[in-house]
Amino acid sequence: MNQTNLILWRHADAEEGIPDSGRALTDKGRKQAKAVAKWLKARLPADCEILVSPATRARQTAEALHLKFQTVDALDVGASPAQVLAASGWPRRGGTVLVVGHQPTLGQVAAHLLSGEDAEWSIRKAALWWFESRTRGGRDEALLRAAIGPDLI
Repeated sequence: MNQTNLILWRHADAEEGIPDSGRALTDKGRKQAKAVAKWLKARLPADCEILVSPATRARQTAEALHLKFQTVDALDVGASPAQVLAASGWPRRGGTVLVVGHQPTLGQVAAHLLSGEDAEWSIRKAALWWFESRTRGGRDEALLRAAIGPDLI
């Protein structure tokens, strides 16, 4: 099996408002996205595929990387954990996939990967969780490589 890295990056701080999908990053959010992007870009493999929710705040967060990304409707606000995993090809895709999305979905994905249970875990704004797939005893497992928020960078 090819090793797959899955990075879940929650969008940075965004303004309040309606429609939800049109909310833009705040000044704080732009600073958060820039800081995390700098940390992440230094560690991303060149062949990383970046998949982003079509919501404005998610696209603006991804833009801080200054790398090409693909907007994926299945990652929009309200996406299910199954949609995120299907879009990312976890765990068999191979390579590295970065998903920029939303709560509570990303927290639910993290909970599923680490505990195998459906649970509501919180991922802070602009934080990322980096997982690596591995096979042990014939079973697919997720290994948490990093969990970092903008306040720690």
